[in-house]
Amino acid sequence: MMNSLTEKIQINIPFTMLTEGYLDLFVQQGLNPEIGFDATALDRFSLSDFSGIAEQFHRAGLTTTLHAPFVDLSPGSTDPHVRAVTRNRFEQILQLVPLFQPKAIVCHIGYDDKRYWYFKDLWVENSVEMWSWLGQSVQAEGALLMLENVYEHGPNDIRVLFERLENQGIRFCLDTGHQAVFGHVSLETWVDSLGPYLGQLHLHDNSGAKDDHLAMGRGTVDFQALFKQLRAMRKDPPLITLEPHREEDFRPSIEYLEKIWPW
Repeated sequence: MMNSLTEKIQINIPFTMLTEGYLDLFVQQGLNPEIGFDATALDRFSLSDFSGIAEQFHRAGLTTTLHAPFVDLSPGSTDPHVRAVTRNRFEQILQLVPLFQPKAIVCHIGYDDKRYWYFKDLWVENSVEMWSWLGQSVQAEGALLMLENVYEHGPNDIRVLFERLENQGIRFCLDTGHQAVFGHVSLETWVDSLGPYLGQLHLHDNSGAKDDHLAMGRGTVDFQALFKQLRAMRKDPPLITLEPHREEDFRPSIEYLEKIWPW
């Protein structure tokens, strides 16, 4: 089943690792990449470099998704200079969309209650403005914008964004590992609330203490319960990405996913 399963999912890989030998591995094994771009990759490589790798994925008949940079970026910041830096990084990602022709671009929502609770209304307004611009730009290129949870305590922190952005084709990317470490409510509660907006799953595991990005089944995330709930909701996520951060966690994740795959 492995070949048929890998055809249906994405595998995360930083762009710099593709240039260091992993491109051949992905092409040879027919793995669809979710390519991560950080500041170093965006500033170090040229459009010609990006185009060359994108073309190899196209020739291999593989589908891509892209993961935008996120370190120190703040789409909802009250500081206009911080928002300008954030927008600049997103503009760099937009330049890559015609090259890679991805199904989706994933961005971190970036809400942290410890920092933003006392001006959340303004944070929401700034975020909606940023995501509305980016979502429309992405959609114009034939892709969708997915917004991913990280430090959010629960769906109530961010549900307002999806309520306001739903008509723009912007969807929720549920990250199971982030929910397990940083969430204060159950995974079931997250799905109950944001399931209608779900467009993508990021699957990785941990014990609830650190964002370890372990292989599925090596931690405490109840993936079987998650899949059962989604099936009961008749929700078949259009995109699913495995996010092991070590090569040795990739195959165990595939083997585990094969056993519980419900779609």
